[in-house]
Amino acid sequence: MPDLIPLPVLFGNPERVSPRISPDGTQLAWIAPHEGVLNVWLAPVSPRDGVDLAAARVITDDTDRGIRQFDWAHDGRHLLYIQDTGGDENWRLHDVDVQTMQRRDLTPFEGVQTQLVAAERKHPDEILIGLNRDNPQLHDVYRLDLVTGELTKELDNPGFAGWIADSQLLVRAALAPQPDGGFLLLVREDNGESGGDAGTAAADGIPPGWRLLLAISAEDAGGTEHLEFSGDGQSLIMTSSVGAQTARLTRIDIATGAVEVLAADPDNDISGVRLDPETREPQFVTVQKGRTEYIVLDPSVADDLAAIRALNPGDPVIIGADDADQTWLVAFTVDDGPIPYYAYDRSARTARFLFEQRPELSRYELAAMEPFSFTTRDGLTVHGYLTFPPGAGRSGLPAVLNVHGGPWHRDTWGWNPEAQWLANRGYLCIQVNFRSSTGYGKQFLNAGDREWGAAMQNDLSDAVAYAVSQGWADPSRVAIYGGSYGGYAALAGATFTPDLYCCAVDIVGPSNLITLIKSVPPYWAPMIAQFHRRVGNPDTEADFLWSRSPLSRAEDIRIPLLIAQGANDPRVKQAESEQIVAALQKAGIPHDYMLFPDEGHGFAKPENRLRFYAAADQFLARYLGGRAAEPPAE
Repeated sequence: MPDLIPLPVLFGNPERVSPRISPDGTQLAWIAPHEGVLNVWLAPVSPRDGVDLAAARVITDDTDRGIRQFDWAHDGRHLLYIQDTGGDENWRLHDVDVQTMQRRDLTPFEGVQTQLVAAERKHPDEILIGLNRDNPQLHDVYRLDLVTGELTKELDNPGFAGWIADSQLLVRAALAPQPDGGFLLLVREDNGESGGDAGTAAADGIPPGWRLLLAISAEDAGGTEHLEFSGDGQSLIMTSSVGAQTARLTRIDIATGAVEVLAADPDNDISGVRLDPETREPQFVTVQKGRTEYIVLDPSVADDLAAIRALNPGDPVIIGADDADQTWLVAFTVDDGPIPYYAYDRSARTARFLFEQRPELSRYELAAMEPFSFTTRDGLTVHGYLTFPPGAGRSGLPAVLNVHGGPWHRDTWGWNPEAQWLANRGYLCIQVNFRSSTGYGKQFLNAGDREWGAAMQNDLSDAVAYAVSQGWADPSRVAIYGGSYGGYAALAGATFTPDLYCCAVDIVGPSNLITLIKSVPPYWAPMIAQFHRRVGNPDTEADFLWSRSPLSRAEDIRIPLLIAQGANDPRVKQAESEQIVAALQKAGIPHDYMLFPDEGHGFAKPENRLRFYAAADQFLARYLGGRAAEPPAE
């Protein structure tokens, strides 16, 4: 058997991650630990010499949760990052001036969430942000002056779920949610030049000063994203499944509403698009199948993509570029090693290695991730991934069904620390893109509507049955594990199919669908119709939602559970875990409950993350018979 990988190597802070190149291409920033907390670092970089790590300096001063999202402003002087308090997701926008090291809290408002609306090269000293300062349910648009820090309200929100700005940093389009879960794509009649109030929505959902460009049905809502104005502002580039089974890359003429299809795949959605930063014309798109596939639309980047793919056998992702678009930052997702980062010089078609996110992983034998598919009991083809434990054979293995969150999300091929952890401990890791997962077209996505705890759960059960039928999994040693929706699925597995699993691990998973939907964050209000359509309406369908809630069947649980919860979680409140824990206590069912008082929807702090995985390590070894690290000293 391979050496046991220490939990800090898999789940501790990365050594370096998320590189971002400055607009002029001379500096590289990234996230790395400083005194055990993730902060932003800065160093000189060039396409010829790479990054000068010896000259690196830390430029932020977070001492608590760490920084996980940041980027350069186009002025090349300010680095912007967001931070919340204890996982409450009331994000504040901060910046640091890399010349003076002055740091500012740009949105110092209690209980207010900041969203980035737009940033543009042609307006380097300004950005557009959304703030739910006046109404907790709705984000109004503000213009932020990066020189003075002044905020000026641009638009009041009449009920929109999203804003789209053009290359002149003018809001010219918006998404208006509809009662059935669909959207209206609206455009400004004045081209966004007037500013001021967006108006109050009329009976038809269209405020004064706006007009309808495209009606997006509830069926197509999940396949509509990546909305961007073209460089000339005359059209919108977007992925949409309107008029097709899968989400295609399309261009919509603003004046006429005419739709042109630019790229499509018959079986899978277009999952990503790269636009030329000057013209905003599509250069290539990606399609997530078993692995990522690429469709080149602009011949001028074909040789670039070919040169990049020759660097590494993994799947490349362009994660950033300088404003001249001559230096691209490339990350390679690989399934059996650390993620490497490169600076690619387009003029020379050469690349310099920058660093890896977790170089210590190279000391250990890691496992390959294998795509697979099976047919469900009702004839649906479902795809997923298998990660077998190295050196343990492929028959009669203890297995962990690792269920992704969302559920409107999907698992993909590549680096997955949980898959590697489970395989290293001797378990077959099974990941399933059950119905309602994204990427497989709208029919597959919508097949999960109102199927929480039913057909969606059946897909998971059928995946276990398939793994058993192939001889891979020992039917008496299968665990179900997941976070968020995956945590719900773990609880549903323990209650609705109590004989299928020998134990379950639930991380921030809802136990009661009625209380889940009634307690969503206020800023989810524009999206609540989608919840009602896809899950159920607690005001009119309480009995139905209760029947699909694991809490309603808690007395049927016969397996041990590990439950972990963040006390500040705004999405799945602490009460969701407390309800099921109380039922387990009443029934005398073995369980472990971990409550993290300084966490939200997941575990940001490395000490909390490692504490959870140490407990899960021991829990799974106890009931599956696998390996585990030595428990931490008390």
